[in-house]
Amino acid sequence: MRNYKPLNIQEFESGDFKLIPIRNEDRYLIMKWRNEQMYHLRQNKKLNEEDQDSYFENVVSVLFSKEEPAQILFSFLKDGELIGYGGLVHINWIDKHAEISFIMNTELESDHFEEYWLIYLGLIEKIAFQQLSFHKIFTYAFDLRPKLYDILEIAGFSQEAKLIDHCIFQNEFKNVFIHSKFGFEFRKIEENDLLLTFDWATNNKLRQYSFNKTEIDFETHKNWFYKTLTDNNVHYFFYALNKMPVGLFRINKMDNQTGLISFLVNPKYHGNGIGYKMVSEGIDLIRKIDKDLRTLKAEVMNENIASLKIFQNLNFSKVHMSLISEFSLNLEIK
Repeated sequence: MRNYKPLNIQEFESGDFKLIPIRNEDRYLIMKWRNEQMYHLRQNKKLNEEDQDSYFENVVSVLFSKEEPAQILFSFLKDGELIGYGGLVHINWIDKHAEISFIMNTELESDHFEEYWLIYLGLIEKIAFQQLSFHKIFTYAFDLRPKLYDILEIAGFSQEAKLIDHCIFQNEFKNVFIHSKFGFEFRKIEENDLLLTFDWATNNKLRQYSFNKTEIDFETHKNWFYKTLTDNNVHYFFYALNKMPVGLFRINKMDNQTGLISFLVNPKYHGNGIGYKMVSEGIDLIRKIDKDLRTLKAEVMNENIASLKIFQNLNFSKVHMSLISEFSLNLEIK
């Protein structure tokens, strides 16, 4: 099996279903289904075996050698049998978004269209959001399959755009719908988040690099938590993946113009670049909501290599000391 360089995991499963890097052996079945479903594809002629061989040899094979391929394609299996294919296409690595592509076995559409689409979307989201830390994924669909839009809404996608008379089908202009889903977002921490913040505050793995090694009891945390929520000098957010908190981002204002950054990432999501993404987007958020702040600072234990790299890569200036490093960023310079 060939591997994609940007992915730490190559196979993604849900029950009997699996996505694996696209196999060369599947090319003719894929060609057959594409030719049968040209009506909803951006494909203007029927493919033949020569076309398909050339595409797999000159386009698909090259994807596996690139750090940032233009598309990442998968074979979609049920009980080991190919039932469809698709992936992330038109990938924009700078802006962190990609279009979703998917085709299933034409003969299965009448009975399994909704089921297979929903399973596929769940798997492709794991790849886009958890593995690649993309900000957004979207579908681009001709106004020919209304059943698809209901499925997308069930899966949490929202209609972002309706392009009027955007394509021609059977000599008639048709609209195009774009449905999008965003992976990560900030939300303010609220009173009902007390238990989750306590769980994270007492997690041994997360406390490994904490400056305060004193054991935290629930009453102490509760008093601190409610005081923090009402403190106008604290910006306190969860970083959420599809509404599920995966990180915490906090700015404590040291004075009117200076803020101290604190952050953590749920250990389940370590190693996926979420810490960097959260701090980077958190800085952009703070620029918008607190115009008084001019400088952000951070203090990191020198053994916390992952956090040191985050602030270094975000162009914070650094003062290295024996046990900690102090970082500083001028918000007026972008």
